[in-house]
Amino acid sequence: METGNAPEGQDTALSTGVRTTDAPEQGGGTQRLLIGGEWREAEGGRTTCTLSPITEKPLGPVAAASRADTTAAIEAAQAAFETWSGTAPAERRTILLRAADLLEERAPFIAETMTDETGASAAWGHFNVRLSAGILREAAAQAYGLVGEVLPSDIPGLLAMGVRQPVGVVVGIAPWNAPVILGTRAAVWALAYGNTVVLKASEESPRTHGAIAAVLRDSGVPDGALNLLTNAPEDAPEVVEELIVHPAVRVINFTGSTRVGRIIAEKAATHFKRTLLELGGKAPLVVLDDADLDDAAAAASFGAFMYQGQICMSTERIVVDRSVAEAFTERLAARARALTTGDPRDPGTQVGPMINRAAFEHLRALLDDAQERGARIAAGGGFDGLVHEPTVVTGVTPEMRLYHEESFGPAVSVVVADGLDDAVRIANDTPYGLSSAVFGRDESRAMSVAKRLRTGIAHVNGATVHDELMMPFGGVGHSGWGRFGARAALNEFTDLRWITVSQQPRHYPI
Repeated sequence: METGNAPEGQDTALSTGVRTTDAPEQGGGTQRLLIGGEWREAEGGRTTCTLSPITEKPLGPVAAASRADTTAAIEAAQAAFETWSGTAPAERRTILLRAADLLEERAPFIAETMTDETGASAAWGHFNVRLSAGILREAAAQAYGLVGEVLPSDIPGLLAMGVRQPVGVVVGIAPWNAPVILGTRAAVWALAYGNTVVLKASEESPRTHGAIAAVLRDSGVPDGALNLLTNAPEDAPEVVEELIVHPAVRVINFTGSTRVGRIIAEKAATHFKRTLLELGGKAPLVVLDDADLDDAAAAASFGAFMYQGQICMSTERIVVDRSVAEAFTERLAARARALTTGDPRDPGTQVGPMINRAAFEHLRALLDDAQERGARIAAGGGFDGLVHEPTVVTGVTPEMRLYHEESFGPAVSVVVADGLDDAVRIANDTPYGLSSAVFGRDESRAMSVAKRLRTGIAHVNGATVHDELMMPFGGVGHSGWGRFGARAALNEFTDLRWITVSQQPRHYPI
């Protein structure tokens, strides 16, 4: 791996003079915690490490936060709230715009770090940076978003207002699969509205999330307004519990598995804490009898196999009308076989390794179960290390685990439907409801199908994997609740208050 100078300010995140760009290869400086504007070691100097999905060998050491470290981060955010929430919108906007520029400046370093930690291709890493810079710029525009309204009152001389105010301390818990996008999203919408943030990095991508924190700090986010925690996997339950139960925390946003999301939701509910949850998915792509099969196959291949199918919106199920099922499957299988697998550091690689051995073994168990129950592999099925071939599975039925469980890998099921109503029934035969897609030349007919799908997102004649920073992004059912994105985030990270001013004397009955 080529190493070079870290961006200015980045090496302050390390516990030695070794630059962050050197750490993954040479096992150099420790990724530290950011608490109250200070990069520090974890309590007792405890560290952990991640394994590279490319080599399955340890990367550099990472600070392993304790519960006491977590409390310190929350209290630092609480102490900074009055100052940051009172900062002029123009100043918050300037800082976030500066962060967008700095993020782009550091793109080569951040993308390389992301490849080392998550097995992402350079293209996926740079796309993460570009979209995240856009999120920062859109969030900067939202710095003026704390708008209210004057409400009509039946009381003479009473001025009634609906006023938006920042909630206070927000916890952001970010995942590894699009770490720059989702780490940025977990923090900056809240920051834009004047909240302070504790960002808990993923155990799989601590240095990538650390790079985001460094960008924001170096761009002028004041001490304590943004804090970063990294932790050992075995300490996650205790760290997350403190992030939820501490009385200063007002809102928790979490992107990750439905299993963990349920734990967070239940724990938060007992403490009357608000949550924004973007969880698992089992996204259907419906192919109607009048669909353009080449377009549908292209979207399905992209949606199923982009970044090894490890995207929350990944196409997991293709529900195809029986009249076109064979022709469509042939097209999709041909596309899957044409994809190049291998080391993500090779520019020609299109499908790299899965994130870790556990994820790989989960996918293999689903495929083995499906084949034992009569499914057929139309393309792929092989593997080399953690690199799994793009795999198309036909004959998938409800008796198979693959029909119901999120695979989060480069495999997609093809399920045959008998007509439009049956296609809708199959597409909705899941507790998940994040993204979906419908393909059909008759746009009105396809739109009618999209409206019947129980998902937070639906695309007509487009892939299930699609994100735009200003759109309301989120799901229903086991895919969570709440929405990220521009104005939608206003509802999540502010309180709407009713405030009145009596402008003339009032008469009271007693």
